[in-house]
Amino acid sequence: MKISARLRVGAAAAAIVVAALPALAPAIGQDKPESILPPGFGEPAPPPPQPRPTSTARPGTAAPGGAPAPAAPPTTPMVQPLPSTRGDAAPAPTPAPSDSPTPAPIDPAVLAQYEMPVAARRSLAIVGPAGPREGAMRTDAFGNADGRFLEALMHRTAAPLPSRWLSILLRRALTSSLATPPNVDGADFAAERAWLLLRMGESVAARAVVQGVDTANYTPKLFQVAMNSALATGDPAELCPLLPNGIAATHERGWALAQPMCAALAGNPSEAKAGITQARRRGLATGIDLQLAQKVVGAGPDGGQAVTIEWAGVDALTVWRFGLAIATGVTIPESLLSSTGKQATYWYALAPSIAPAAKVAAVDAAAGQGVLSSAALIDFYSALDEDDDSPRDASATAQDLREAYTATTGDARYAALRQIWGPVATPVPYARLVLTARAAARLPRGTKVDDYRALIGSMLTAGLDRSAARWRDIVPQGSDAWAMIVLVDPDVRAPLSYGDLSSYSGGGDAQLKQRLLFAGLAGLGRLSQSDVERAAKSLDVRIGMENSWTRALDRAVAANQPGTVALLAAIGMQTPTWQGVPPAMLYRIVTALRVVGLEGDARMIAAEAIARA
Repeated sequence: MKISARLRVGAAAAAIVVAALPALAPAIGQDKPESILPPGFGEPAPPPPQPRPTSTARPGTAAPGGAPAPAAPPTTPMVQPLPSTRGDAAPAPTPAPSDSPTPAPIDPAVLAQYEMPVAARRSLAIVGPAGPREGAMRTDAFGNADGRFLEALMHRTAAPLPSRWLSILLRRALTSSLATPPNVDGADFAAERAWLLLRMGESVAARAVVQGVDTANYTPKLFQVAMNSALATGDPAELCPLLPNGIAATHERGWALAQPMCAALAGNPSEAKAGITQARRRGLATGIDLQLAQKVVGAGPDGGQAVTIEWAGVDALTVWRFGLAIATGVTIPESLLSSTGKQATYWYALAPSIAPAAKVAAVDAAAGQGVLSSAALIDFYSALDEDDDSPRDASATAQDLREAYTATTGDARYAALRQIWGPVATPVPYARLVLTARAAARLPRGTKVDDYRALIGSMLTAGLDRSAARWRDIVPQGSDAWAMIVLVDPDVRAPLSYGDLSSYSGGGDAQLKQRLLFAGLAGLGRLSQSDVERAAKSLDVRIGMENSWTRALDRAVAANQPGTVALLAAIGMQTPTWQGVPPAMLYRIVTALRVVGLEGDARMIAAEAIARA
């Protein structure tokens, strides 16, 4: 079977959050991923007329929309220059010189009608690229929640999250076409959404949210995020339409360095070279940061210069270095890529300019996090199967994947799956379960299997709940596979009993996993009320706990706000691994998602806890 080789890439309120969530300090107090912003990003320079670089120290870490306030606008407002009117009028009889009338000035509002007709302008009342056909949330997913509260939640969310399925849900919420909530500017709200997506590794989704706002409506915060999303996707040309207003709004060195690059890309090499010379003289950038900008200039028409990039002595990977390197085909050393936040690895996986053979590990990591789907990962390995330059291990995996689809017997198909997963005694890398999801679902029911946990867990990485449920009467009672099935089976009618729950032994940390299973079943309503109370007491899961987070979650549920619930669920999972997720919080999250109509997501998150804890 030939699998497609196409890769589918599918302040009062701020104070309220700070003061209202003290009980979550251990959860939301985790260190955020190390900033990879380039020097000067988020650091306003002195006001015009002579802006200077703010610092020559290590890259700034202030995030757009974060604690540092955006740069104050210049005292003189930026007005778009009007084109000359000479030669624009139709020929007319030539009067005597003394009779020449003075040309009437052009009304900027009239000119704007030609640049962007009213019918083509987009309102800030609703912003977002995804609609119902893309499985997006409804427009009022945040209801009447205070926008400042929502922005504060986004800003405080440390990403990536431990749960792949919660990451997928949060991406869906942030990219949906959403009504701008009260008390925030629509462009600023889009910027905060995109900034969280970037921290999640979702560079393409972040750029799509940024592009959902007309440039005439950009705010300083959105200009900052726009630069980061352009660089995270390796597309410096995206900065060019934003240049004049971006410089005026933020006074950041990055925009000044973008000027010569954009001049080069527009076919003005002399202007580009003069801009690079001026940037060097003003000390806007030095070393590899300036060299990479020069390389972009050299890549333009008649660039006339070849720049060799040397990474020796470079001790940090910034978004500036990342974006310009992948835009110009410069290989980023693995040591630098792995020394920064995981976000950069996911950006690398999504970058189309990187050869597939060079990003196998990055693609696996992105799929494990949910940045890439199971179908996209299958397509990627299919492309590797046809690439003579593929690494040997990746080619072998691609061949095994083909065998898992095309072998004539169930035993042969399972043997191929087993080869991809590795020895039975070793944990299966989660990305490998994502890769084999659909092949596992095609395995004939009743095939001899020695690892039901991997088989069922693999199907559920792609949400194939009915395929997994086919094995309910075959998998061992009380096993991890059984636990995952009873959590995700969409056709369960009667609740499970306390005895069923007690029969679960789990693997690894059995006590933790039994508590997580209880949390999932209780949250999904698959235990009777009496059994919930009995199990909560015997397992010491304090499902009745109350704090500022649970109260905020309850309010969002009562108001039927799925978007707010998704954000609060992410706040409840501020931990690097599933082992750090408290079962009581999982119970609250699963319950809230189910009540607001996101039961499918709730079931998958509950099952993921068993698969990964």
